[in-house]
Amino acid sequence: MNQIKICVIGLGYVGLPLARLFSTKYKTVGFDMNRSRVDALMAGHDATLEVSDKLLQDAIQNHGFICTTKLEDIKDCNFYVVAVPTPVDINNRPDLKPLWRASETVGKVISKGDIVVYESTVYPGVTEEECLPVVEKVSGLKFNVDFFAGYSPERINPGDKEHTVEKIKKVTSGSTSEIADIIDRIYNSVLVNGTHKAPSIKVAEASKIIENSQRDVNIAFMNELAKIFNAMGIDTNDVIEAASSKWNFIKLKPGLVGGHCISVDPYYLIQKAQVYGVLPRIMSAARRLNDGMGDYVANQVIKLMNKKAAEIGCTNTHFATPNGLDAGYNHYTTASDLAKIAQYAIKKPMFRKLVSTGYYSFSNLNTGRSYSIGTTNALLGNVPGVQGMKTGYTNKAGYCFVGLSYSARGNTYISVVLGADSSSVRWQDSRTLLTYAYNH
Repeated sequence: MNQIKICVIGLGYVGLPLARLFSTKYKTVGFDMNRSRVDALMAGHDATLEVSDKLLQDAIQNHGFICTTKLEDIKDCNFYVVAVPTPVDINNRPDLKPLWRASETVGKVISKGDIVVYESTVYPGVTEEECLPVVEKVSGLKFNVDFFAGYSPERINPGDKEHTVEKIKKVTSGSTSEIADIIDRIYNSVLVNGTHKAPSIKVAEASKIIENSQRDVNIAFMNELAKIFNAMGIDTNDVIEAASSKWNFIKLKPGLVGGHCISVDPYYLIQKAQVYGVLPRIMSAARRLNDGMGDYVANQVIKLMNKKAAEIGCTNTHFATPNGLDAGYNHYTTASDLAKIAQYAIKKPMFRKLVSTGYYSFSNLNTGRSYSIGTTNALLGNVPGVQGMKTGYTNKAGYCFVGLSYSARGNTYISVVLGADSSSVRWQDSRTLLTYAYNH
């Protein structure tokens, strides 16, 4: 393999930074089925913000980097990198469909002597048992005879600007010792901190899956401690600070576990272990505990909400959910109490900033698709003095609005409308209240 041309399949938060980095050393093509994603990238902008516009435009303009949805554009590549998501289904079973589809794509374009490297997080054995047979079937080529493979697990933290792809020490592996050397050399050529060459593809796969499984178990332990200490009336953070004064204590924090990695990856190893007759009790228990932390935290928040409501003078308010949605007869408030809550909230600068925001844009880290959400406050920007606050609707409360506004004289007003029959009535009643306040 004298002249290397790289194709990275999957241009999400993992694939794009890697492809951009490879492009500084090798001729590189990025492939993705999402046409709008590809068009945006070729226009010089990454909606995930993992690659800055400056770096992306430099790669395109000065290094010949291109992104495409066309198979013809990647047929002359000889080093394929697969970086697609590995989710779980509704029953927490590994969903390999993205990997199968990516392997079909590789099978349509791979030629004799080419190498395909998988970066997606999987359980040990997926590359050789699930992916490569698909490549063989579609291409008609024989694995380890006509084409070769490797595995190098992704290690990118979305949004992390310190541990960027070029600074991460990568694990590499290959289907033969010679191929392992080639893969390791290619990755090493663009990395600052080098690589660790694993003895086999399965070892490399396992190394990745235990990274997040270990974090999941550690977080579960701290979450369990947090539950115990909270029941005892002890501040968990104080306990951790005291314990961490010992030199060999590992300082960890409790917290929610979500996202696409830590809450997913352990299921891949749990599923595979059971095939071999092993039940990973600690990992399974950690997953159950962490999955239940959302409800636990929500209940703690509800307690704090009711406590705060009493502290600020609410006399007819009780929360049964943290989100304000209908929740039985024990979830209620009044217009007067909502005004008191609003009066307390607007003292917080961040709250005032949030409720006065008309539009907010963000991107899906996996797909790169951009979204823009507009406020449902019809008075914001349309009625002088209105600065925000909160719209709502439930079956019990009808159409509601808690409004914040300022008069020309500098007075601050809070208006509350509950039980309106329609959205238009809600805004009409709110205007009437504000007009009265402005005039009197």
